[in-house]
Amino acid sequence: MCVIAGLAAIGNMVGSLGATAAGATAGATTAAASGLQAVGTAMAVGGSLVQGINANRMGKAQARALEQQARDERSLAAVQESRTRQQFRTAMRQQMAQLAARGVSLDSPTSILLGRTAAQEMSFESQAIRSGGQARSTELTGAARIARGQAQSSLLKGGFDAAGSFLTAAPKLWPGLLS
Repeated sequence: MCVIAGLAAIGNMVGSLGATAAGATAGATTAAASGLQAVGTAMAVGGSLVQGINANRMGKAQARALEQQARDERSLAAVQESRTRQQFRTAMRQQMAQLAARGVSLDSPTSILLGRTAAQEMSFESQAIRSGGQARSTELTGAARIARGQAQSSLLKGGFDAAGSFLTAAPKLWPGLLS
């Protein structure tokens, strides 16, 4: 809003400069140059602000997307772990059924060892899936934090660039300012 008001004021100033230019040619040339310089300064200030705001918005949008991806990774890992556990349980039941069909007692040392080994493998695979999902989620959460920091930095940079453009041009626009 401030940029629009500033540009409107500059437009009015340029319009009034055009009206006074008909009266005095030498004064008009100086006034027109001063008006153009004011327009250029306003555009530099406005451009820096708009660029900073847009970069800030893009950074925040990227951070939101990364956070959503991190949530999706956690959900995906939970589903994958559940399915893997179900597959192991099915395989363990089939193994027990095959042992029983062959006449092997389910409380024999061989049956117990096979069951224990399968349970350990199921636990190991589940932990690997959980750890992998957590690692990806942590990485994405960190990337989202970085994106938010860069967004804030872009906004500050846009403001500082705008202030720098204004302060650099101020002595030229208002020569009496230095005295």
